[in-house]
Amino acid sequence: MEIPFAQSPRSSVGLEWELMLADPDSGELVPAAPGILQVLDGGEKITAELLTNTVEITSDPRQRVADAIDDIRGRVDLVRHEAEKHGARLLSSGSHPFAKWQDQNITEKSRYRTLIDRAQWWGRNLMIWGVHMHVGVEDGDKVIPIIGELTKFLPHLQALSASSPFWAGEQTGYASNRALVFQQLPTAGLPWQLPDWKAFEGYVDDLVGTDVIGEVTEVRWDIRPAPRWGTVELRACDATSNLFEFAAIAAFAQCLVEWCSRQLDDGAEFEQLQPWFHRENKWRAARYGMDARVITGRDGSEQAVRDHLRELLPVLEPIADDLGCRAELAGIHTILDLGAGYQRQLQLALGTEGDLGAVVRHLIAEFDAERPLVPR
Repeated sequence: MEIPFAQSPRSSVGLEWELMLADPDSGELVPAAPGILQVLDGGEKITAELLTNTVEITSDPRQRVADAIDDIRGRVDLVRHEAEKHGARLLSSGSHPFAKWQDQNITEKSRYRTLIDRAQWWGRNLMIWGVHMHVGVEDGDKVIPIIGELTKFLPHLQALSASSPFWAGEQTGYASNRALVFQQLPTAGLPWQLPDWKAFEGYVDDLVGTDVIGEVTEVRWDIRPAPRWGTVELRACDATSNLFEFAAIAAFAQCLVEWCSRQLDDGAEFEQLQPWFHRENKWRAARYGMDARVITGRDGSEQAVRDHLRELLPVLEPIADDLGCRAELAGIHTILDLGAGYQRQLQLALGTEGDLGAVVRHLIAEFDAERPLVPR
């Protein structure tokens, strides 16, 4: 099966943010998306998702993260205005602190019904929200090597964005419970280690031929090619609660892709970690978040994810200057200093004797403030 890879500007960015709709008093999710979307004509930029309590907002393709974030901000304002008419407030995180899947409605689209029919309980239980980041790759031959190298940094992205410590009213003990729930889908999880684009085409051909998937977008890897757009799509991150953190993580992702691309231009050949190390790293980041120790070398060498991030940032800063995202990349330092989203949620729950309604109110406040807030 031949899969054409579209042309796109190198290291351009496109961002996607999944937002919840909640009752401002109870904090419960509300199925207001169909009514909101019926009024708003957002085209492909403001759309439905699997559940009727969710709206997804997408930026235009941009060269600068700041411009993509401005796109998102403008569309958030449109959705917020209409949501308030429906008695709903916007918030975002990897999971809702106490909502239960049994109380939610599925969006009436055939692809969602197909997913639920196949995945059954796991599909119905997908009470998860994420951010997706597309980064342009100008040469299709680079895509698979870049994905292979980026897999080493999935735990870093996952730890920075982790914001799903609660599930259906329980503290899970995980920084990102979403990461492990989502990988239960048949083609989700870590990307397979493949040598080149031809091997990826063969992989998709195998899955289509055995009715695992109908087409390439049903490959739901944590990092995957997006042939239609000419991008690498990073999908491992929990949804951030605010635009500041989204911008920081998007800049980090954009710089990583450009860094990989420059190494390929210089003739580098990336050394792959063993697949079992990648699997362990993903679990550690999901479990421990910013306190994880990740395996960084084939010899089993390890490093605290915080320390590895602090070493990476000076390497990426000159690239950020070239891409115009130095200010956004600096936000990673704020996350390191202030704590990731899951840490703030846990801190607030601890300070309110487990009041998860207070956690929802805090998430709404961070969303409106467009920045992380110190729990009080």
